Amino acid sequence: MNDFSRRKLLKATAVAGAGAVVAQGVTAAEAHGAATDTLGATAVNAASGDGKCPPAKLTGRIVRPEDPGYTDARLGWDQLFSHYPLVIVFAQNTQDVVNALTWARQHDVAVRVRSGRHSLEGWSNVDNGLVIDISELKSVHIDNGARIATVGAGLNQLEAVTTLSEQNFAVTTGTEGSVGLSGATLGGGFGFLTRWLGMACDSLIGAEVVVAEGAECAKVVKVDLHDNADLLWALRGAGNGNFGIVTSLTYKVAPLKSVTYVQAVWDGTGDLSRIFEAYQRTAPFADDRLGTQLEIHRNQILLFAVLAEGTPAEAKKLLTPILSIDSPTVTVQVGNWGQVYSDFQIPTSEEPANWKFYSQFTRKPFPKKAIEVVSSFIRDAPTDDSNFFVQAFGGAVRKSPRGGTAFPHRDALFYSEPGAGWGTRSDQPGVCDPLTPQAQAWIAEFSLALRPYVDGAYVNVPNIGMQDWETAYWGSNFDRLRKIKAEYDPQNVFQYEQSIPPASC
Repeated sequence: MNDFSRRKLLKATAVAGAGAVVAQGVTAAEAHGAATDTLGATAVNAASGDGKCPPAKLTGRIVRPEDPGYTDARLGWDQLFSHYPLVIVFAQNTQDVVNALTWARQHDVAVRVRSGRHSLEGWSNVDNGLVIDISELKSVHIDNGARIATVGAGLNQLEAVTTLSEQNFAVTTGTEGSVGLSGATLGGGFGFLTRWLGMACDSLIGAEVVVAEGAECAKVVKVDLHDNADLLWALRGAGNGNFGIVTSLTYKVAPLKSVTYVQAVWDGTGDLSRIFEAYQRTAPFADDRLGTQLEIHRNQILLFAVLAEGTPAEAKKLLTPILSIDSPTVTVQVGNWGQVYSDFQIPTSEEPANWKFYSQFTRKPFPKKAIEVVSSFIRDAPTDDSNFFVQAFGGAVRKSPRGGTAFPHRDALFYSEPGAGWGTRSDQPGVCDPLTPQAQAWIAEFSLALRPYVDGAYVNVPNIGMQDWETAYWGSNFDRLRKIKAEYDPQNVFQYEQSIPPASC
């Protein structure tokens, strides 16, 4: 899910004190200083012959509606949505997840899984149900020799990037640090390193997953290229809350010592047509080490680029066809990827409260008419934060890793989305904002006008109300995903508005 730059301008200046926030081997309790509210631990790992288990009790850090921290615990990043769960379990270890899932099944309570709280339609929360929050599972183990990192599924992207960068390693992540690493990876995952390293899910080589078992139980399964390989394939692009609860992820990491980060800003949108044409003819075909994003606002156009293991001179040369248009303001930063990544983050408190996006992929360059559609709608954007965001694909995206992935959009030229951001954050989300109807109408009309020039959709940026969303997200892989769903979750325990249903007999 996404990506920071499409929601708020990336900062070119450094943030004091930014850096790694997780140390190797740190546990959730150590990282947060959180006291565990234990109601009684019950080890639940296997069903009896009749598919039933001993009565389960909730363990971990438990928050209920009557608790003083309930409001903070239930809120998501996008305050357009507001839900009131029956109970929220912040798991401190895998057994807490097993207990919570079993308890929910025994009490016939709906379950949702949450990590970074960036579910863009609010689907990681549910009224009167159980939210299993894995954001406090933050262990990290890096095998430098094998170039393998196993991390708790609660890391967010900033924590993952900065921790790996301390060892001069990297994997693909999105650009917004507060997004959960697991959610971004399991939906595909792309960002500045995508053209160099592939999708985030391409580096995923293993996972620990809590799945439903029997009539009311839960168990832990190990997933890699040898064990439950079909589930690994499914997790690589369709794993967000569809098959089980991922508690740890294992990545093959890549060496990365230094990057060059370039930001260019054009005032106004008078050169939009020329800039967009140059971008789509250049960025998807450049050196694979170059990752770029173009962001178009009603009052300015921004280009962001990261060149892995490259110099400023190399980066500017690769970007010459774009940077030579008019006279943009250009800034350049060279350094460790973790520091650069930290420097362009903006606190959630400074972002708009409400967001709406529409995801789409493009396999052919936009013709002049499509660029005119973008220009027309961006002039009428409801706020300065609203924008049209483009991420170049190509490069390593076109290469599927060993074992394959459920992510199907490897032939895309670029990904794009119109996005609207509005409103002020508060502790009372869901209050009707007078700008909401205008913002939602703008997104709907914008996406409809672009329909002749795009296809497909990105599951991490779900398109609510879309017909044939199953094939839009996963193409021809959907039938196989339904069969895997039937194997690991035949009773459809993990379900939400656009979840994968199990195949029927």
